Amino acid sequence: MALNMKTLGTRALTALVFVVVLLGSLLWNYYSFTIFFFLVAMMGLNEFYKLSEKLDAQPHKWFGLISGALVYISFINFNFTNATDQEHLKLFVVLVPFIIFSIALFSGRTKPIQNSVYTIAGILYAVLPFALLHSIVSLDYLASKIVIFQPQLLLGIILLIWSNDTFAYLGGSLFGKHKMIERISPGKTWEGTIFGVLMTIASSYIVGELILQDRTSPWLLFGILVPILSTIGDLVESLLKRQAGIKDTGNIMPGHGGILDRFDSLIFVAPFVYVILKLL
Repeated sequence: MALNMKTLGTRALTALVFVVVLLGSLLWNYYSFTIFFFLVAMMGLNEFYKLSEKLDAQPHKWFGLISGALVYISFINFNFTNATDQEHLKLFVVLVPFIIFSIALFSGRTKPIQNSVYTIAGILYAVLPFALLHSIVSLDYLASKIVIFQPQLLLGIILLIWSNDTFAYLGGSLFGKHKMIERISPGKTWEGTIFGVLMTIASSYIVGELILQDRTSPWLLFGILVPILSTIGDLVESLLKRQAGIKDTGNIMPGHGGILDRFDSLIFVAPFVYVILKLL
């Protein structure tokens, strides 16, 4: 099969732009980080609701988008936001599922429970993981109310995700024989997955010790968990798309699909990293 150079060039250019924008937004400052992932979360939520419509659901899209935005905002540590304001906003977050079920009750749409579940699931899947990133990249306020922005840990996690994607693809191409879950992802093999995990464990030392010089974070643990969770995240998103009968969740990135296609791994990794950091 001959390579389509035009398609290959489009994919390469899109990937380059994506990497530059992502790393630039992450490393520039807290505000660029916040805006970038807010847009990612909102576009991802919109993609999820479009996908759910193909699964015969009618999510309460606008209320879901507004609620998703408020959920994300409740995790932001702006200089002018004090702890009391954030606690008040998080009180609304607690009420969101119950408000959605109440709306469904009086909406007159068919399958009200299914519609409510998909509305809530979209917020949990496409917004909450990105909101939790704020707790990963920033420390608590000092007495001066200045936010300490430390994106290095998240940068390392993203590098581990990319490491797993790269080595799993190479391992599958070179050694792949046994399909992992063919009904969900025909191209994923056990050999590629195991190779990706092993190489990412090795990469965790390089990322943590040599690149970031961070000896306080559990990089070996991340090296083990990130590739496993990344693979599960990819498979979950593949399952959603297969059930919906679509190839990509969107076309915002030519040759690479939509927001959920590009961030499916981080969506699954972020909550676990958040919990680990809270427990340590």
